[in-house]
Amino acid sequence: MFFDARAAKSLQPGHHIAIVGCPGLRLSATAKRKTWTYRYRCPNTGLLKQIKLGGWPEMPVSMAVAKWQELRGKRDVGENLIASKKILAIAAKTQPDDGYTLGQLIDDYATLHLDRMRQPRGAKAVRARLNKALSKYKNLPVSGVSRRFVFDLMDTLSVTPVLARSVKGEMGAAWSTLVNAGRIKDELPNWWVLVKTNTLRSKGAIREGKHKGTVKRVLGNDEIGVLMRSDMALFSQQVRDFLTLQLWTCARGSEIVQMQPRQFTAEQDGLWWTVPKELTKNRHQENAHDLRVPVVGRALNIINRLRGNGSEWLFPSRSRAGITGPQQQTYMQTKVNYHQPYGRARPDHQRVRLSVSHWSPHDLRRTGRTLLAAIGCPVEIAEEILGHKKPGVVGIYNLYRYDKERRHWLTLLAAKLESFIAVA
Repeated sequence: MFFDARAAKSLQPGHHIAIVGCPGLRLSATAKRKTWTYRYRCPNTGLLKQIKLGGWPEMPVSMAVAKWQELRGKRDVGENLIASKKILAIAAKTQPDDGYTLGQLIDDYATLHLDRMRQPRGAKAVRARLNKALSKYKNLPVSGVSRRFVFDLMDTLSVTPVLARSVKGEMGAAWSTLVNAGRIKDELPNWWVLVKTNTLRSKGAIREGKHKGTVKRVLGNDEIGVLMRSDMALFSQQVRDFLTLQLWTCARGSEIVQMQPRQFTAEQDGLWWTVPKELTKNRHQENAHDLRVPVVGRALNIINRLRGNGSEWLFPSRSRAGITGPQQQTYMQTKVNYHQPYGRARPDHQRVRLSVSHWSPHDLRRTGRTLLAAIGCPVEIAEEILGHKKPGVVGIYNLYRYDKERRHWLTLLAAKLESFIAVA
């Protein structure tokens, strides 16, 4: 280990010194101070992380090296260093007391759990949802949360049962997290989990003044033909491509809108689309893996065309400033809803309505999965095509990826879809 104190003293803002013999340990300078940091790759995700150790010269190099050795050892055994630091910081604020409020609980839950385990947009949405639902009670001490309080709040929110269930579930998780962090006394019961609210059942979205119910929509064979032959003409090329790919690949909409040219490889048996694990719904599952999707039929024609658009994204979002990133999945949903018979967006606009109605883009994924079952695709292969994680011990012991079978059954699905379109 070598450290030059004179070089550290003259270190300019925006620059750093790497400590020889201590991989990842560096002294970084800003306009106001110099700080020891440890940069490392998370062993679970492979992502580059950085954690502050302290300022220099108040923390001498010997103390920084000792701290670096401690953190490196914890990282090597898989501990989340950043989460551990946040938990210790929150626990060190004060001991559990009656002054800890629901507002503080929500903020700490967002810091300890949401920001780490959810995508940024999802974490922000949950935090906003909890703050809105509990806006009147943010200053209520957690010791004042009773069975009656939780029941009455859920009763108030029961007109929107999906929201009520989300608030109840997230607050239950938040309470448990902050008990473990030492901010809530162990003896305080978690009423968010214990209170029974059997009325929180969704009636479905409101369509034309009525709840549509919770029955899942699957398009019939004739409906698929009409949708592909005529209704698709109502949408832009980008929306048509997106919807077609949902049927032909059975992939999630969030995965399709984030397609990039580098995710596609030409292999011996044809073109493959590999969705990185971090872009899938299973990104937080330790034994999950990248999703492999064979590209066949109409999907192959679409992908080959889109790969030549010169963009980093196959479904770019464009504004007056140019391409701003991938298109949002909600954009596709909005465009479909606009042409539905019950669509009320822009009431001043005259538009042609869909012949095949009351469906969403996600229903096309469900339709594809149902057709796979109808043509005899085994359950385990169909679930692999959808990117669902194998349940229980099956997921631990069966590590076969079913690549050959995926291509076989998606090719048969493409042929079945074409047969519906050909029948006029």
